[in-house]
Amino acid sequence: MLIRFFLFGQSSAVAQTTAQQKRLDSLLIRNQNYNRFDSTKVKILTEVYRQYIRMKDADHVDDYVDRTIQLSQQLKLNAFSAIAYYRRGLFYHGRTNYIKAEADYKSAIIEYNLVKNLDMIAGTYLNLGAMYASIPDYAKSLEVNQKAIAIYEKLGNDLDMASCYTNISSIYQDLGKASQSLIYLQMALKVFTENEGNERGVAVVHNLIGSAYFDASKDELMKMGTTVKDRLKVALFNFEKSLTIAESINDNGLIASNKRSIGNVYHETGENELALKSYQRAIQISKVGDDKSLYADCLFALGSFYQKQKDYENALVLYSSSYDIANQNSLLEIQKRSAFGLSDIYEGLNKYDEALAFYKEYITIKDQIFNKDKEREITRRQMQIDFGFKEKDYQFKQKITDIELQRQVLLAKQQQQELFLKKQQLALSDKEKTLQRLTFLKKQVDLEIDREVQKNKFERAKLQGKYETSLRDKQIIKQEQQIKFDWRVKIFLTVAITLVLLTALVIFLNQRKTTRLNRIISTQKRELEQLSRVKDRIFSVVSHDMRTPVNSIISFIQLLEAGNIEQAKLTKYASSLRNNLTYTSTMMENLLNWAASQMQGFNPYLEALDASKVVVEVVKSLQDQANEKGIKLHNKVLEQTKCKADANMLSLIIRNLVSNAIKFTAVNGEISVSSITSLKNIEIKITDNGVGLTTEQINHFNKPGYLGAGVSSLGTNNEKGTGLGLMLCRTFVGLMEGNIKVEQNTTKGTTFTISLPC
Repeated sequence: MLIRFFLFGQSSAVAQTTAQQKRLDSLLIRNQNYNRFDSTKVKILTEVYRQYIRMKDADHVDDYVDRTIQLSQQLKLNAFSAIAYYRRGLFYHGRTNYIKAEADYKSAIIEYNLVKNLDMIAGTYLNLGAMYASIPDYAKSLEVNQKAIAIYEKLGNDLDMASCYTNISSIYQDLGKASQSLIYLQMALKVFTENEGNERGVAVVHNLIGSAYFDASKDELMKMGTTVKDRLKVALFNFEKSLTIAESINDNGLIASNKRSIGNVYHETGENELALKSYQRAIQISKVGDDKSLYADCLFALGSFYQKQKDYENALVLYSSSYDIANQNSLLEIQKRSAFGLSDIYEGLNKYDEALAFYKEYITIKDQIFNKDKEREITRRQMQIDFGFKEKDYQFKQKITDIELQRQVLLAKQQQQELFLKKQQLALSDKEKTLQRLTFLKKQVDLEIDREVQKNKFERAKLQGKYETSLRDKQIIKQEQQIKFDWRVKIFLTVAITLVLLTALVIFLNQRKTTRLNRIISTQKRELEQLSRVKDRIFSVVSHDMRTPVNSIISFIQLLEAGNIEQAKLTKYASSLRNNLTYTSTMMENLLNWAASQMQGFNPYLEALDASKVVVEVVKSLQDQANEKGIKLHNKVLEQTKCKADANMLSLIIRNLVSNAIKFTAVNGEISVSSITSLKNIEIKITDNGVGLTTEQINHFNKPGYLGAGVSSLGTNNEKGTGLGLMLCRTFVGLMEGNIKVEQNTTKGTTFTISLPC
């Protein structure tokens, strides 16, 4: 049965591919034969690129989408060019080519604007939000979701607006802000509940609410109005409510997801039998579904359950299945967790080679996802398994064997030389015997007895020689054995000391690295907290100060519509409106500049420039503002005052400081901009004789952790401010490797000093 099913699957896939190719060929022939460039041609090109999208042919998709867009725009058929951009954006979104997808989505929005299709504009923003969240770029995702909400609210499309609420809740959940996520989920739940036929939306929101409570931190739970003790009860209530609705509409994917989540709750509460049943049911349902990510995640959850129960055999099977499915479907996060789980299981079973192999796989996948902490983790795991010690021990043994072979070769050469000497001695001995025999023959009678005596002496000497040789050999063997033993002891002690020193060094380096990383993490945490406070202040300023100019414009338009307004009042209202809009423009410019400075990859373009030219331009742009208050604005910066800076940043810094000086300088006051040049840097000073700053304000600005966003006061003529200007000055001067400080003048007013490298 399995073989037949596989062959059928293959044959159906081939048939489907063949059918797609036939349809494409038909469309291409039709396009080639139709030579007029009109709306029919646009429709044919649209069908062609849609067929290429189905066949996932990226090159031809680009070609025919571009042709469709070009012809549509020539014929003023923007609806076709808009949908072409939109579909290609979806195509690249699915292929995770986010740069091209973003460009096409934005082009689609422009085209849809031309045809006033608000519903598709909102839908495109919704897709952009999902794409930014998957990058992830949560700030952009929130921004485009808010734009989609504004359009849906205008259209009265509550259901799609609820979908936006759900997406935004997921973003806050990923950011660890469960309380904020809960607010949007409750808004979405209200919409889905009030509109009939949206049972699945209600079920999904209840599932997300349960996850929000289950994953929330202690602080977030307090904001959500519950406690750590009650969070599991609330989470279980929402999961079960979602499960009931999902079962009523036969949504197997949602049923499996809720069963897995309920299993997690029971597992944490210690109700292992209920947890096991929930996990098994989740696997049973998700196995037949199309969501392989959910199926792999359910397998991993049950594997983790078995691992904590010390049931390593079942855990091993489930982790392996989860790993294989994740690997086949490129689910890197689940594959990483499964690899780590397999490594732990094999280590618990004392199978260190397999444990090391899967841990290396875990590190490889982790590098693909996070690209950090690889060396520290691999070193730690290798120390646990003791793989390095075995390899070094083998190398030392190999060295000992090589030395022993060399010694044996030298000993063989020595024995060969001794044998050669013995042969020479024997040759000499034979000659002596010949002489003795001649003497014996000559003196046969006289030496008969001497011959016997000599023979006995010779035998005795021979035996004595053998005995002495034997003693020498024994002494040599004993000395060699002692040398070998001493050598091995030295090697063992050397290896042991080396290993101990290496271990101590590795532990020391790891501890030092951990300490350094902890310091970096602490610093980053403080910076993030500071940025969060700045963002909150900025949003409070924007939400408050944007209303006044908008309301003023509306009121002014209403007066104009009425038509019964005197010219003097009209001039007065126009002047007031201009002042409000000028303030708002300044606020938005500063806000956008600050936001740009916080973006990843934002760097100044540092170049050698003439600061006097920048000052001249700023003074000219602010001269009218100064004239309105009768303030004398002096530029004392000498020409050819060179410094290394970003021209736009330097212009913005000086403009903000001079604008602030005008704001806080009384009528008929004086402001001067001067410079002091030294060998390594220049100082640009902005001095005024205005109301000045308090000692507390000066100390707060000059300290490293200055946060002034959203804190402002009225000028001498009740001019408004946002507090963003000084923070931008501080941020941009830091980016240009410079320094800024403020000090009180001797008489009155303040002096801001900018120090930049030459």
